[in-house]
Amino acid sequence: MNQIGIYVVPSVIVLTVLYGIIRKTDVFAAFTEGAKEGIFSLLSIAPSLIGLVTAVSMLEASGFFEVLTAFLQPVCTAVGIPAQVLPLGLMRPVTGSGSFAMLHSILERYGADSLIGQTASVMAGSTETTFYAITVYFGSVGLKNTRCTVPAALTADMLGMLFAAWCVRMFSG
Repeated sequence: MNQIGIYVVPSVIVLTVLYGIIRKTDVFAAFTEGAKEGIFSLLSIAPSLIGLVTAVSMLEASGFFEVLTAFLQPVCTAVGIPAQVLPLGLMRPVTGSGSFAMLHSILERYGADSLIGQTASVMAGSTETTFYAITVYFGSVGLKNTRCTVPAALTADMLGMLFAAWCVRMFSG
């Protein structure tokens, strides 16, 4: 199986070039045009991404997540979510790398086989980096009004976290 993975990307590249040649397309010109469009897309979403990264860094450095976790701990306990995974749940919709760093910290502290470690792992896999995805996808096409996207996506993230905790409890015994 490992050998197949080695050949997939080169095969796709070769097949794409051959397809372009068969269709009598200037493959290099098409490639450079696509690269140019990619740079313009990057430049259009860069301000939003810089703002998002700055905001997350400021919230994390200020201790906001710890205060919010302490405030929401009784609610989490009532619905069956371990309070130790709440910072991960709060960070996951905002940043992927930050949430995975937090997941790593949780797994080192409590162990991968603990209820907390399993809940954190399932939670990380069951939710999305909502604000990052919205920033990239809406920003790349120039949409400013997200309408119901943010509330719907955050609701899905919240339910993903809740069901992750419930499923781990149900299957872990």
